[in-house]
Amino acid sequence: MDPHVRVMEELFTAAKAEFRHLETFYFHNCVYEGLWRDNRRRWDHQTPTWDVIRTYGPDWRLIVVGDAAMSPYEITHPGGANEHWNREAGEVWLQRLRAQWPHHLWINPVAETDWRYTQSTALIRRIFEDRMVPMTLDGLARGIRELR
Repeated sequence: MDPHVRVMEELFTAAKAEFRHLETFYFHNCVYEGLWRDNRRRWDHQTPTWDVIRTYGPDWRLIVVGDAAMSPYEITHPGGANEHWNREAGEVWLQRLRAQWPHHLWINPVAETDWRYTQSTALIRRIFEDRMVPMTLDGLARGIRELR
């Protein structure tokens, strides 16, 4: 995601101006048991993912932004994460997010034509019921329609 930091900052700045309520959390590669609000403090100020799920009701919209490019093991296997030991596979957490927020979307900053080159992108597209859009004006417009 490092090549996409600038455009991500622009996206979140624009989103804050458009949404009445917007909460942002960070994760590395895949969602697991902990999220954080400040990427610089990710190791010492995590919020349990269960707390986020319990705090925000199903009337909220879930928008995940990420390149979806990681080892497939991060999604499919306990212990597959590359930064810590995850007791449950990333897919388990992604399914929980989808179940809590039926209106969900994954925005991918990588060009849509390149998605086929990573197995993990295909896995996440399947988990998110093909609700993945590119971070383009057309992709964002499609995504907003999907969230309604």
